[in-house]
Amino acid sequence: MTTESPTAPAAAKRGGARVGVQRFGTFLSGMIMPNIGAFIAWGLITAFFIPNGWVGFDSPVAAWQWADSNIIGGGETPDGTEWTGLVGPMITYLLPLLIAYAGGRIVYETRGGVVGAIATVGVIVGTDIPMFLGAMIMGPLTALLMKWIDRIWAGKIKPGFEMLVDNFSAGILAAIMAIAGLFAFAPVVTALSNALEAVVDWLVGLSLLPLLSIFVEPGKILFLNNAINHGVFTPIGTQQASGEAGKSILFLVEANPGPGLGLLLAFAVFGVGIARASAPGAILIQFLGGIHEIYFPYVLMKPILVLSVIAGGMTGVFTNVLFDSGLRAPAAPGSIFAVLIQTANDSYLGVILSVVLSATVSFLVAAVILRASRKKDLEAGGGDLGAAVAQTEANKGKSSSVLGGLSGAETAEARTEAAGTAAASGAATTTATRPIHNVVFACDAGMGSSAMGASVLRNKVKKAGIDGVTVVNKSIANLDGTEDLVITHQDLTDRASQKTPNAQHVSVDNFMNSPKYDEVVDLLKRQSDS
Repeated sequence: MTTESPTAPAAAKRGGARVGVQRFGTFLSGMIMPNIGAFIAWGLITAFFIPNGWVGFDSPVAAWQWADSNIIGGGETPDGTEWTGLVGPMITYLLPLLIAYAGGRIVYETRGGVVGAIATVGVIVGTDIPMFLGAMIMGPLTALLMKWIDRIWAGKIKPGFEMLVDNFSAGILAAIMAIAGLFAFAPVVTALSNALEAVVDWLVGLSLLPLLSIFVEPGKILFLNNAINHGVFTPIGTQQASGEAGKSILFLVEANPGPGLGLLLAFAVFGVGIARASAPGAILIQFLGGIHEIYFPYVLMKPILVLSVIAGGMTGVFTNVLFDSGLRAPAAPGSIFAVLIQTANDSYLGVILSVVLSATVSFLVAAVILRASRKKDLEAGGGDLGAAVAQTEANKGKSSSVLGGLSGAETAEARTEAAGTAAASGAATTTATRPIHNVVFACDAGMGSSAMGASVLRNKVKKAGIDGVTVVNKSIANLDGTEDLVITHQDLTDRASQKTPNAQHVSVDNFMNSPKYDEVVDLLKRQSDS
């Protein structure tokens, strides 16, 4: 079954520089997001076991400390013994190597990941700071060189010598790049990291850090924040957190759930129509689930509301600057639970206040705007949330299951009309040509929207009593040709088709409520009955 969207080429042409930044941000996210669990593990070990952590020797609960906390956290114990612990090796070696491997794998699969990780060891040992930026450069760069080199003798190697050439070419390139990383890249990346940290310190010293929200909050709504957040905030923030401070305010510049909470609360109280009805559910997804994109359509319905989230973001950053508070590691997703778990021991008051005050300010500004336009909004029927969702997904460059949930608040008649429009637009559907056992939802990151879309179809397949079919989610970069049916957003179908030309492809415009899912289930039923 293949559904082609006639709007896909036009979508690919939109955006220009913005689309380029989005793709770059997606690439950076592809290196960071799969390794967030490792960042969280490092943050938890740091919070509990460093000397002044929750159970460290200098902690306020030292009377109940674990006997071996010094072995885990590292540092000098009261008897003078020096322990390396887990904290230092994890941030110095493990995290950069994971990032480098992920970056190399995106460029050239496992082979690229291996040579990228080896090359990154050079920049790691060539400096005394955590080499996250170095890993994000060396991993993809070395993988790209490996890809180019393999093309030189592709198809020219005599049978029986393939493994010899492949292994030695990878080893030689990785060794050369590791040495280059040690002597050439390490000083450059160190200087770059120090310069970026100096800029942050300068902004903090002049109390200008809250001004970042002027760029970050609108950037979030346009999905341009990944390049800044994962390219600058996470590497520099982790570098700060690994130092004497043990925390960084940068982890809260973008991840603070307060501004979005305040905006959605304002819609729940002063909004009208579908926007008001859907706001309470959106609050749970945004504040507790940490998926901030759920509030973007509300801003796009009334663009002046961006002032509310900017004001809320600036308030949150200013509060953290005032209280010198921060997180030990990135809070991803930006859920209040993730924020509190990663909060440094001495920062709970400041962090909690930053969330509360940012939500309050965002609520007040949004409330004034919504109240002022309430009569007009009522006359207009409450605004077109569906159009705002469509615009948000266009900005993102792919569909989103959580935003599809907002569309689900619309009437069944509207969904039927939309489905009819899609059918009339010339979309073609072909039947299956081979048995379907492996159904994959694919998106850029392989998480979030594709995961929730897979969950929707998985439940439909289960309710239909269909056996022998798996429904999973992957990133497009990880499609390996074993897929029988691939479901993607209409703007990503071409990319997925290039990765898996032999699979059947379904193109949807809404991961959460697409009528194509019922077609897939019917197809699977016919297959199981035959």
